[in-house]
Amino acid sequence: MATLLMGSAQKNNKLYAWASTLAVITIFYNIAEGFVSVFFGIEDESMSLFGFGLDSFVEVVSGVGIWHMIRRIRRHGAEDPDRFEKTALRITGSAFYVLTAGLAITAIIDLYGGHRPESTFWGIVISVISILSMWLLIRAKVSVGTKLNSPAILADAACTRACLQLSVVLLVASVGYRLTGIGGLDSVGALIIGGLCYREGKESFEKAKSGSFACTCGGSCVAEGREQEAKGVTNRLLK
Repeated sequence: MATLLMGSAQKNNKLYAWASTLAVITIFYNIAEGFVSVFFGIEDESMSLFGFGLDSFVEVVSGVGIWHMIRRIRRHGAEDPDRFEKTALRITGSAFYVLTAGLAITAIIDLYGGHRPESTFWGIVISVISILSMWLLIRAKVSVGTKLNSPAILADAACTRACLQLSVVLLVASVGYRLTGIGGLDSVGALIIGGLCYREGKESFEKAKSGSFACTCGGSCVAEGREQEAKGVTNRLLK
């Protein structure tokens, strides 16, 4: 029995180490993606790509909170956020609200003025890379979260899925403009990205208030026990 318990503890320790590595990868990926997207968004005068880049920077703050959470769970086993993580969630939520307002105002002005981006080529390239990267991260996080039966890690995977949705919006807006030359598509893409940022901001505050990461970025909570909660989140992510 003691040998089995020791083996299980070692296995869980390795899984938490891998979960921590995935969190760090997410942080540095978002930093790189943010700089590249903002740079080319300004160069190409693409509001959707620029807004996508700013969203990546906001995700960095959330990622730091997740990384801290995984380290804490690994040491103490508690799933509920501590003070640092709640502060990170509130900062993330506030930043998403500010980003939403900025994107909405700018996109409406661009629509009214008939603004057209110089190009959306880099929007296509960056969104395709992001979709592939986010999909791989989601699969890895779901695998780890399921094996550990951790709603918190599965909720992080759900948030990564929200990033994938943003990438899809950027891709559609960028390809749409590339094929049709309709400048308004870039502004509409920015508006949709702003709407998704608002949703993420709202849910960040809800998590901070409830004191649980179990509320996923899809907007629903499962409250019938840890095991059922983890199973429910996993099923939604894999659909």
